Amino acid sequence: MIPSHTPAHPELVEGLSYSSRACLEEKGSPSTGSGRAVLSLILGALLATPLQAQTVDQRIADYRQRVERLEDRDAIENLQAAYGYYFDKGLWSEVADLFARDGTFEYGMRGVYRTPARIERALLLFGPEGLAPGYLNNHMQLQAVITVAEDGRTASGRFQGMVMLSEPGHNGVWGVGIYENRYVKEGGKWKIASLHFYPTGFTDYDLGWMKSQLPLAGQSALFPPDEPPSEPYRALPSNYIPPFSYRHPVTGEEITLVQPADDLVGRE
Repeated sequence: MIPSHTPAHPELVEGLSYSSRACLEEKGSPSTGSGRAVLSLILGALLATPLQAQTVDQRIADYRQRVERLEDRDAIENLQAAYGYYFDKGLWSEVADLFARDGTFEYGMRGVYRTPARIERALLLFGPEGLAPGYLNNHMQLQAVITVAEDGRTASGRFQGMVMLSEPGHNGVWGVGIYENRYVKEGGKWKIASLHFYPTGFTDYDLGWMKSQLPLAGQSALFPPDEPPSEPYRALPSNYIPPFSYRHPVTGEEITLVQPADDLVGRE
């Protein structure tokens, strides 16, 4: 008796490709053992296709997010570098434009200034708009560690700051410190939400760090800050460490700091 090749489930076979149908006919009818095995394999592949497509779509979405976060990081690093170049040359209006609507600026023990308009005016305490001949005001940002939030709306950044200062008739000054900054995406562009520079210390260029440790400037009486310093501390010879905004990259743990005792700021 010649076996029938009429499929038991024609509605399923109808959706198969030509090669799949040929394979099915070669191996036998779905009603036979070998035919049922082949049909099971083909149907399994068909059923798996949407899942595989979903996995690919998810991978594409993941890659897109990773690229977006990398682009965010580059934009923030450029933003911070631009701040340094503008600050170096006393371009105060350009510096202020880098801040968010409610952005804050804090430099050492000078206090906190809030909003771009107030920040621009406070920057005049560092000198007039534009750098006059004979002046040096370099503020470099190095060793960037930038952390972008998963939603891509906020970020933090830690930088090592190198400072070189000079003015006519005075000796040069070296300075070092740490930036701990926050950023926010406002109107589709990254801006500085808070900039906090913690000077580690300043010294006379000729005398050096061990012979000359210059005090930090305090709050201005001419143009007082909106808020007092957010974190009282002393520069060298004290060895204060600004809290880290990021977790340990290997262990994932937060860094617990033991700050040096300092009775002047009430830390035991």
